[in-house]
Amino acid sequence: MFDFSFGEIGLIAVVALLVLGPERLPRVARTAGALARRARNSWQSVRDEIERELQAEDLKRSIEEAKSAAADLQNDIRNVSAEVHSSIEKTAADVEAAAPPTISAVPANPSQGDPGHEQH
Repeated sequence: MFDFSFGEIGLIAVVALLVLGPERLPRVARTAGALARRARNSWQSVRDEIERELQAEDLKRSIEEAKSAAADLQNDIRNVSAEVHSSIEKTAADVEAAAPPTISAVPANPSQGDPGHEQH
C-alpha cells in the first residue's frame, strides 16, 4: 500500500517518541495499528465485494451465452428435422411413383367368387 523504507520508519518512530514521550507512545502505536488494520480490512472487504459482483456478472453473461447457444441448437434441430421429414416424404412419393401398378385379383370364373350365385 505505502512504500516506506526501514530508515523512514525509524525516523518516524524517533520523532513520535520525542513528541509523544515514552509513556503515551505504546498506546498511540496500538491505536494506530488498530486503525491501520481496520482500514486494511475495510479495503479487503470492498475488494472482495467487487470481485463477487464481477463473478456474478461473468456468471450472468455465461448463462445468457448458454441460453443463446441452446436456442440456436434448438433451431438447428428443428431445421434438420424438417429437412429429414421432407426428404422422407419425397422418397415415399418417389417410391410410389416408381412402383408398378398393382393388379387386383379377379377370379377367373365369376361364379366362384360370387356367394349369391349357386353352382350346379
